[in-house]
Amino acid sequence: MKTILLLGAGRSSGSLIQYLLQNAENKGFNLRIGEKDVRLAEEKIKGHPRGSAFIFDILDADQRREAIMNADLVISLLPPALHFNAAADCLQYGKNLVTASYISPEIKALDEEARAKGLLFLNECGLDPGIDHMSAMEIIHRLQENGATLTSFQSYTGGLVAPESNDNPWGYKFTWNPRNVIVAGQGTARYIRNGKYHYIPYPRLFSESVRIEVDGLGRFDGYANRDSLSYRHHYGIDQIPTLLRGTLRYEGYCSAWQVFVTLGITDDTFLIENSEQMTYRAFVEAFVPPSVMGSTLEERIARYCGIDPDGPSMQRVISTGILEEQVIGVKDASPARILQHLLEQKWVLKEGDKDMIVMQHLFEYTTAAGKAEKLTSSLVVKGDDTVHTAMAKTVGLPLGIAAIHMLEGKFKSKGVHLPVIKEMYEPILRELDAMGIRFHEQIS
Repeated sequence: MKTILLLGAGRSSGSLIQYLLQNAENKGFNLRIGEKDVRLAEEKIKGHPRGSAFIFDILDADQRREAIMNADLVISLLPPALHFNAAADCLQYGKNLVTASYISPEIKALDEEARAKGLLFLNECGLDPGIDHMSAMEIIHRLQENGATLTSFQSYTGGLVAPESNDNPWGYKFTWNPRNVIVAGQGTARYIRNGKYHYIPYPRLFSESVRIEVDGLGRFDGYANRDSLSYRHHYGIDQIPTLLRGTLRYEGYCSAWQVFVTLGITDDTFLIENSEQMTYRAFVEAFVPPSVMGSTLEERIARYCGIDPDGPSMQRVISTGILEEQVIGVKDASPARILQHLLEQKWVLKEGDKDMIVMQHLFEYTTAAGKAEKLTSSLVVKGDDTVHTAMAKTVGLPLGIAAIHMLEGKFKSKGVHLPVIKEMYEPILRELDAMGIRFHEQIS
């Protein structure tokens, strides 16, 4: 009997675990889940005879090696920085690996050895990155096969709260790792437009968002992801004049989040002294320059950040409770950790709430006949509940489909890969479509 080893059972694992267990009997495998908080895994297994859970610490080398050595395939939902620990052991013991995370330089460096051993390390096989790659490549290859010349590709994805559950002024509730939301965009965004390179440093990122229209849902904020340029090579469109990948948020989110960025309270590089006893209001005031004048802290923040003190951005900031005299209660925390601690209490999916994934690809191209056209491909997915969220489905199901195909030896590619090859994206997209996760296209 074969064994799939899943490392991690966090927010995005519910639909993955359900999918694997539903297929375990028919496909002839057992599912073992290693998780630091084993109760999380047991709750999602729900007593299924093909599933088991055990307490797992990725940094315990002996335990990690034993678990991987006794598996036939490994799925890692660990934090991205910890994937390499699993990958190195997968390489040593000859096990295939699949993750939903961006390929790190360390894992990329394993490509030659993995090929030599006949192993496949498939990364970026979740939502974004993942479904975005696969759906984009399906269209790019189709256009190329029809003789079209691609001149522009822009892609945006957002994990949001569904409109019917949107009682938060920000239009956002956590459905994946909150820390990733708090530190999103740090670094410098890079993209190309009309043949010219553009760079947006983190301090300006959210102030340079653009408006994106999604049919049937209205307008959203779109801000650039950190690195769009490398995907020219990944997608085989090295000469394209315009390529930009970005993130979607409800309209107004970016201008309000820019307040936190401007103040510096998304910084995760240092610790706040006496943070446990400090109030949130005092914490914020410590970041406003003393030279900024105003009769209230709210007025000083607005003046420093260049926003209307009575406008929607300030109202969103106030709605978080970050200007209240509430004690933080977190010891030796970074500014980003303090902000995360607060928002984890405020931006929570309640019982009955549904989240929503929105993805939109915008292609511009010239047909073989010389006609300029635009193709818009859009995906909207809503969650079922607070476990089988849209995020959990769109991250977990591609992983599960890929894992079973790898277990059955259906993917012939070896080495370190993204799912941009037809043998990978075609069956995954086909099965997702059968589950209702499908794109709708419009040509103009």
